[in-house]
Amino acid sequence: MIYRRLGSSGLKLSALSYGAWVTFDQQIGDEVAAKCMHAAYDAGVNFFDNAEVYADGKAEEMMGRILKDAGWARDSYAVSSKVFWGGEAPTQKGLSRKHVFDACNAALKRLQVDYLDLYFCHRPDPETPIEETVWAMNDLIRQGKVLYWGTSEWSAAEIVEAYGVARQHHLIPPTMEQPQYNLFHRENLEQNLKPVCERFGLGTTIWSPLASGLLTGKYNEGIPTGTRISLKGYEWLRESMTNEEARNKIARIRRLADIAGDLGTSLPRLSLAWCLTNPWVSTVITGASRPEQVLDNMPAVDLLEKLTPEVIGRIESIMKEDG
Repeated sequence: MIYRRLGSSGLKLSALSYGAWVTFDQQIGDEVAAKCMHAAYDAGVNFFDNAEVYADGKAEEMMGRILKDAGWARDSYAVSSKVFWGGEAPTQKGLSRKHVFDACNAALKRLQVDYLDLYFCHRPDPETPIEETVWAMNDLIRQGKVLYWGTSEWSAAEIVEAYGVARQHHLIPPTMEQPQYNLFHRENLEQNLKPVCERFGLGTTIWSPLASGLLTGKYNEGIPTGTRISLKGYEWLRESMTNEEARNKIARIRRLADIAGDLGTSLPRLSLAWCLTNPWVSTVITGASRPEQVLDNMPAVDLLEKLTPEVIGRIESIMKEDG
């Protein structure tokens, strides 16, 4: 495993991390989830990602039980939560001071930890002034309940405003952003967020590095059973995997698989390693429903030295095709 600083902070996270989205309580139970987390931790993973909305809080409860039973030293790993969707009541959603505080305390209880290493504003909230949210996050850090706060899927302008508020009032600014980033979803990080990362030393903890499984190649010949897109509530994801755009992407994925074969590796590892070639990526959040998948992902860090300018050029040539 290799470790990278979270932006300009002093915190070092494993280049590959492990997240609970979709899998925990929806695809796997405690026993398998525990095996996955142990496999990740033993491979050097030190960051575990979660959110209040994942399985309506049950994902955090599962992770909390696993962390407690594992008995790992608290200073050997980092764990996160995200705030925005906590329930249907008006006070259970968004980024108001009340919900930010309530959600943090609830996450601490579910995860069975005394503090959150990373705490994300899961989406921007147009109904709450950014100043109110920045103050709330600052206060949580001052109280020792959160170490670093950040954003997820915020625009560059919103992040700049948050920094402005923090500097004006001598508060703690956001340390990281969690954007989607993969071979098919690049513009936001590479163009919109890059200037913000450069200006403020913002770190990123990217999600969906395999494009919701598309970059594993498992959808090349159709929709297999038992995948996440067959889950209730993920109909939107199924549509994105079966439309004309997806078919065009699959044509390129087959050619990417040829590059992976030439390098003696797998398409998922190639896709993960490609994400890590971006210097603004602090950690790549991986997901897995089996411990074998966790172990299959880990060698991606060893592939970086093989991603020469020539190989990157071949990849870029494929990605510029129309399919």
